[in-house]
Amino acid sequence: MQYSRMDMDEGSHILSRDNSMTAPSSPTSSHASDMYQLVDNDEEKRQKSNIPMASFNFINSIIGSGIIGMPFALKQAGFGMGIILLILVSIMTDYSLILLIHGGELSNTYSYQDLVRAAFGRPGFYVLTIMQFLYPLIAMISYNIIIGDTITKIVVRLGGESLRYSILGNRQFIIVIVTLLFTLPLSLYQNIAKLSKYALVAIVFLVFILIFMFIRGATMHIPATEGAWEFANYNITSALGIMAFAYMCHHNSFIIYDSLEKRSEKNWQVVTHLSVIFSMLCTLALAVTGYITFTGLTEGDVLENYCHKDDLANAARVIFAITIMLTFPIECFVTREVIEIAVFPNRSFPKPLWRHITITLVVVVTTVLISMLTDCLGIVLELNGVLNAAPLAYIIPPLCVMKLQQEPILCRKNIGPLTCALFGALVCVIGMVMWIYNLAQGVTCNHGREMAYCLKADGNASLVENSTHSFFTDMTTTSNVVTVG
Repeated sequence: MQYSRMDMDEGSHILSRDNSMTAPSSPTSSHASDMYQLVDNDEEKRQKSNIPMASFNFINSIIGSGIIGMPFALKQAGFGMGIILLILVSIMTDYSLILLIHGGELSNTYSYQDLVRAAFGRPGFYVLTIMQFLYPLIAMISYNIIIGDTITKIVVRLGGESLRYSILGNRQFIIVIVTLLFTLPLSLYQNIAKLSKYALVAIVFLVFILIFMFIRGATMHIPATEGAWEFANYNITSALGIMAFAYMCHHNSFIIYDSLEKRSEKNWQVVTHLSVIFSMLCTLALAVTGYITFTGLTEGDVLENYCHKDDLANAARVIFAITIMLTFPIECFVTREVIEIAVFPNRSFPKPLWRHITITLVVVVTTVLISMLTDCLGIVLELNGVLNAAPLAYIIPPLCVMKLQQEPILCRKNIGPLTCALFGALVCVIGMVMWIYNLAQGVTCNHGREMAYCLKADGNASLVENSTHSFFTDMTTTSNVVTVG
């Protein structure tokens, strides 16, 4: 495919497509697109996807750390309202993803940055750049929090209770070690396509976690808390923030769209519908199962609710931690590229290796340091949802389409985009107010603490009946009694 420059009023350039299928090979074409810097610039080396494979990649992009917070979102919104909101957010996400690519076709652009620059000039481009930097950065922070939460429990289970207060049971130490051994080396890849093969594996892992939660939902007997089945709670906007974060995949959409063998809006709609519907069903199943099991005791990271000595839960923790480790580099690609675009607008290709390594190190170290300051996953998901995910997913795409269509703002053609944009604006404004209010009221997290219902030692208080023995069963530990505040 060949690309040529178009002069823009803002003094920037957007690249146009033609119908040729020739790969770019000239020096100037190597500057072509923000998106092509995320993958190999050589067309022959870039992998193409059919609709099923593109859907697997997209599902993996949608289902990240946010899904583990969905039971908590039901707790915040109320059981009935939470289910309705989850379905509503799925529909709005599906629609906004189609709008996003439609906007790219209208403006002859193939990256989110170029689309916004075509619609709103440099000011819009810079606003989007900030959001596209913050969203994956905060997502990576949440990944580190999850890794710290899960791996510490596995270490203590394998090595005994004596390790709980040793350096091996320290979540900060675990985050650093996992970063050095796994997430940093994977983040140093320069070709994002090399990570796509893990998408299907991640989906299989998710299915295992769902099966585990179904089993424990049937075998754990925790009395429902007061008001557990109320239809709606006052923290609806907090729940929307978590849901928006969980469904946010727009920053990767153009990458997946470009990977299609037969790229068209029709094929993109098929990929979007399949991916969002599958993700919604998985998310709904996990959210409902997790909330029904723990009701008002549900934590921001639902895996925190399972007993430390539950070996099946520990297996699920290991699997989810691995999934997160494989997802971390994808967000790092996006963050690194945003920095490249903002700081080195006239950069040459191939990029200097020293610069690639330096930016990667700065990004990864920043996420590690911030993730050490909090272990409350819920507040991190809410903040990223209302501050970045909602505008990126529900406000900017419809506004770009309305601007590019150049129709009267209240015309019938704009009803859908306007509805989507208003939905996103409400989530942002009210959600941010509620997030600040809740933070001022004080946030409690139970990281590392055994839940109170796990500490009952009498025979009739056993919560995990018919417990499945796993590779941990020959390890013995003693429980340290801690009350939940």
